[in-house]
Amino acid sequence: MAAKKVPVIPLPGTNGYPMIGLGTFTIFERRGSNDEVKEAVKCAIDCGYRSLDCALVYQNESSVGQAVADKIRDGVVKREDLFITTKLWDTHHNPANIRENCMKSLNNLKCGYIDLYLIHWPFGFEDGDEYFPMGDDGKARFSDHDYVDVWKGMEKLVDEGLVKSIGLSNFNESQIERVIKSCRIKPSNLQIEVHPYFSNKKLVDFCTANGITVTAYAPLGNPNRTWAGDKDPVVFDEPILKEIAERKKKSIAQVCLRFLLQRNIVVIPKSVNPQRIKENIDILDFELSDEEMKAIWSLDSGKRFYIEAIAKTHKYYPFDDVK
Repeated sequence: MAAKKVPVIPLPGTNGYPMIGLGTFTIFERRGSNDEVKEAVKCAIDCGYRSLDCALVYQNESSVGQAVADKIRDGVVKREDLFITTKLWDTHHNPANIRENCMKSLNNLKCGYIDLYLIHWPFGFEDGDEYFPMGDDGKARFSDHDYVDVWKGMEKLVDEGLVKSIGLSNFNESQIERVIKSCRIKPSNLQIEVHPYFSNKKLVDFCTANGITVTAYAPLGNPNRTWAGDKDPVVFDEPILKEIAERKKKSIAQVCLRFLLQRNIVVIPKSVNPQRIKENIDILDFELSDEEMKAIWSLDSGKRFYIEAIAKTHKYYPFDDVK
């Protein structure tokens, strides 16, 4: 199959950040074994994906790494052709543990260096190997490591050449400002929830004004999430999106992804389905009109679907709109 040529945006320390990538967050939703993730990554590379979005907490980095190693061995890609993102997990916010977490991801991914390394959340859980440490009272056990100190540890990884660029995930505006005021290396990217029902416009505009690129996770609203409410809207049932998709002879998923691309937002749709993987990158041969963009904007309800509820009482919990 002919590989797609995906546009890239500049990112400090890298050869550019592809605007379409493969998300690998599948393991928690029981949709995608590690073998399926491995095959999904191989399929994505064959289709032209050059960006892979990972995280230690997804518990499938080794499968991603094996797929990448196989494709490099087969001569399909070189390491420098790929852009690999992964994330520092919340139980490694102790500055003394940051390098260890990074090395664990590097060993899993077998990639030599990480192109973009993100702080997954601004809050931390109790240090240790348990991803979500819980007390006998059923509540999460927190750490109080300051994310500004965590950022200083991230900067050292750049100095050491382990990572090319560093950024944030799920931070709010005031938290980002605080990092910027104290940093030596400015955050290059913010990964946040963005989809037709949650435009996150104010935060995206803030990042744009400050030279920070934005990546949208859950760009389709992740309608199959296990915690979805019965009354939560679903993009695939949305009449406005159906009408635009029919007019463009594209799928609703392709319309949603194109909407974000035209907002200059990187998209990382996740799938282990080969047909959907191919479909999600096939969004470069059409454009949405101003009227169509406006129609999709009208769907914004300000409702986020990812709230990480177990951390709501942490002093660094980022979502002021979550009650």
